[in-house]
Amino acid sequence: MMMKNWVLFLLFSPFSFCAQEVNYHLPIEQNITNEYDNDLLDASFFAKNRQALRDSMPNNSVAVIFSNPIRNRSNDINYEYHQDPNFYYLTGLREPHAAIIIYKEEQEFKGNLKTNEILFLQKKDKKNEVWAGKRIGIIGAKEELGLATAMENESFLMFDNEYSKFDKVLIFEPREDVTNTPEKGDLYGLLQSFKLKTQDLTTIDLHKLPHILASLRQIKTEEEIRLLRKAIYITCEAQIELMKALKPNMTEYQSEAIVEYIFKKNGAEYTGFPSIMGGGENTCIIHYNTNRKKLTEKNLLISDIGAEYHSYTADVTRTLPVSGKFSEEEKLIYSLVLKAQQAGIDSCKVGNKFWAPHDAATRVIAEGLLKLGIIKKRYHVQKYFMHGTSHYLGLDVHDAGLNNELELGNVITVEPGIYIPEGSDCDPKWWNIGIRIEDDILITPLGPEILSEKAPRTIEEIEAMMKEESNFHN
Repeated sequence: MMMKNWVLFLLFSPFSFCAQEVNYHLPIEQNITNEYDNDLLDASFFAKNRQALRDSMPNNSVAVIFSNPIRNRSNDINYEYHQDPNFYYLTGLREPHAAIIIYKEEQEFKGNLKTNEILFLQKKDKKNEVWAGKRIGIIGAKEELGLATAMENESFLMFDNEYSKFDKVLIFEPREDVTNTPEKGDLYGLLQSFKLKTQDLTTIDLHKLPHILASLRQIKTEEEIRLLRKAIYITCEAQIELMKALKPNMTEYQSEAIVEYIFKKNGAEYTGFPSIMGGGENTCIIHYNTNRKKLTEKNLLISDIGAEYHSYTADVTRTLPVSGKFSEEEKLIYSLVLKAQQAGIDSCKVGNKFWAPHDAATRVIAEGLLKLGIIKKRYHVQKYFMHGTSHYLGLDVHDAGLNNELELGNVITVEPGIYIPEGSDCDPKWWNIGIRIEDDILITPLGPEILSEKAPRTIEEIEAMMKEESNFHN
């Protein structure tokens, strides 16, 4: 890993939703009173989610959800573990090699066990925990996560669960292949055991459970909005610091270092997605994340970033002139994108179709590009604006949702863009101008709330912020 001297300096620098029930302006400050985080989601949050799932399940049905697999990076090094968002939403468990069974109705088993849910998880193992960290164990699953019943994952293999007696067996499996490991009761073993027990059933349903969970997750609760506000606040702080620090001859990876330092400094555990820091010609690559180019004073820089805080992620994009001032051509395109974004935000109202912001933004961009002579036909807009304007935001950056009508408690992005790569069929003065502006929007009874408004987004605000002194030095 390459490090410039200024980077070294940084390291040592200082489910029902009722409008009446939700406080839309919760404080984002984290008040630490002990040595660890004390603003984590409470066990009651996950219990409410499990009950909401039961309420939506068909009669005489069972749901089986598996944890995410461990992902290998190279040789004996794994990526830092990240739980499947659906599994986390229902359990709060961040450990691998786990499964949960949720029953519509309470079930009775041998040994006088009566329950409507069973979590199977790794057993406590002092030897392993010295190397990989503490495991929550059965007692912790009950006391800290509020699960009615918890068992060691090895018990899943022989547990007496007669799937054939249910009218529907709803499944949510891992999204990728799972490999066998030496650990007893690993995820591979859980999946193989389940498939063996259900291979002849005609009641398996792979579609209903994802649909139910999407319908639940698209409505954010008070607790979730609080964490989203924190993630978005951190992300806006990073965008502001980047505006102050950005200078010609910096590299894309140095700009990335600035924003991700601010993330960690403010308590974010991860990036919600690989940071997109595209300069010059790279502004015209939608999901560019190589981040190796040296920036010149003639370049724009698209900074599309999101801090992940307690599993909830932000997604905020700003387009910045490396020189500190937009050129005349850049101003025209930027102003058009900003106008389109505002039209999209104005469409973020209860009852509007999910695609209303996109339709509104597209109309503005098409009309603007026609007036500038960049396109000759309205439908040519797709040559320079080729992606959707909105997606849900939450436990995933592209969060689960049904894309139906907008509802109270939805949090979505509005992110139109115009991308004119070199060689485009228009005047070369527009070439390599790529601009995207993205904000995170909460749907409230009073209309759209821009959660990311702290980060400047007008030309005047950005140029003024870029004149301010930064805490970072080249």
